[in-house]
Amino acid sequence: MTKTPSNARKPKRLSPKVLAKVPQAVQRYGYDRSLLTSGIVHLGLGAFFRAHGAEYVEDVLERDFGPWGIIGASLQRPDQRDRLTPQEGLYTLLKRDAKATRARIIGAVQKVLVAPESPEALLQQMDAKAIRIVSLTVTEKGYCHVPATGRIDETHADIRHDLENRKTPKTAVGIIAASLRRRRDSGSAPFTVLCCDNLPANGNLVAGLLHDFAAMQDDKFANWVERNVAFPATMVDRIVPAATDADRAEALQLTGFEDAAAIAHEPFRQWVVEDKFVDDARPRFELADVQMVGNVAPFEHAKLGMLNATHSAMAYLGCLSGFETIAEAVSNPAIRAFVHRLWHDEIIPALPAPPGLDLERYAGALLARYDNEAIRHRTWQIAMDGSQKLPQRILGTIRKRLDVGLASPGLALAVAGWMRYVRGFDEKGRVIDIRDPLLPLIRERLSEAGNDRDEAAALLGIHAVFGSDLPSHDGFRKLVINAYEALARRGALATIGSYNQGQ
Repeated sequence: MTKTPSNARKPKRLSPKVLAKVPQAVQRYGYDRSLLTSGIVHLGLGAFFRAHGAEYVEDVLERDFGPWGIIGASLQRPDQRDRLTPQEGLYTLLKRDAKATRARIIGAVQKVLVAPESPEALLQQMDAKAIRIVSLTVTEKGYCHVPATGRIDETHADIRHDLENRKTPKTAVGIIAASLRRRRDSGSAPFTVLCCDNLPANGNLVAGLLHDFAAMQDDKFANWVERNVAFPATMVDRIVPAATDADRAEALQLTGFEDAAAIAHEPFRQWVVEDKFVDDARPRFELADVQMVGNVAPFEHAKLGMLNATHSAMAYLGCLSGFETIAEAVSNPAIRAFVHRLWHDEIIPALPAPPGLDLERYAGALLARYDNEAIRHRTWQIAMDGSQKLPQRILGTIRKRLDVGLASPGLALAVAGWMRYVRGFDEKGRVIDIRDPLLPLIRERLSEAGNDRDEAAALLGIHAVFGSDLPSHDGFRKLVINAYEALARRGALATIGSYNQGQ
């Protein structure tokens, strides 16, 4: 083993002071960062937002400099704060395709807080009159709701905590409610709540959750929120794998400086936003090619139904088959044909096309993105929290087809793939680290089952995922149970092959 010489110099950490020494090939902000003031608080400052929403804000600042700096807040762990604070909020984006990696240093993030360490410090930042937008990416499970109904989960321990402890909220819903209450009581204008998570009608969903939560405390406050706060719907799209040591090593190679917060992403990006903000206070997003529209729903349905549904299908079935990444999975002829057939036979016929978007051409563009081997998007990462994702990504399309008397055997196979996946090991017996908020319930249901058919039936009975309608639909129930038994008996690739052949 080769040892690093004791006198070897450790690379300096990325910071504003060293920007002049960064190679000219690396893109970096051109505005005067010392003049930047904060207008956005973002809850859940993970990799996705920093590679998507923050880059769009950065583009606006470059074209129309204004008070739109970002204060990030982590709702669980101090990791992001510990990475970004020594770098004064700077980090490197790595845009990767098959030909090259291009680096860009982002300056829009000014500060990172850790909510559990001091909820009051976060609430004070959100109280500031200059804060006009509170955006959030907390993943599906972070909303503490019941995915099958879209209502707040009144039994969730953190929701109960927030209802009883207004000054020290834990959840995104509780934090936003506490801040809005303080702004109402002080006479300050409310901010816009901008959800950036992959959820259908995400603006209406968050508005409903805030109303549910506020009504449990005070009907007058709930009515004030409903009358005064804006909740624009959004659709976000960019593939952003979890950061790795290899990403950080490449950032060092390209910039010459150590960056603990570097993130890789694909070249493609899209952000569609409903143009509905309190007092019209927002960055001029249209300057950064954000699609500001009156109705996000067609774009959202296309993305959730076509990209997220096939991503999840490949994640569960690909992981069972031993494929580590989406690029590896989609390179398999059976899985590739499966994705094509899902789109053309089941998904596209159930979707209204967004204005100006040809869904067949969109499918081709998605396939090209999946083929990007430079983006190692792990099937395991996509498969996390499936109980929260299935209702949004797959079950909605199944319901639409059932409403007009159409079956969905391919999507039912994807559902069965999730059921086999959450058992916790792949087809070679290798253990899978399952991450899902309903895992205790899932394990309880599986432990009570005596055979494959019973296992599938037990999981179908989880109301929070499937509601009451799907488990009682004989056609859907039969498709899922048969697919589950086929996966257990023959394996994923053989079962997919039979579906592809119409069997």
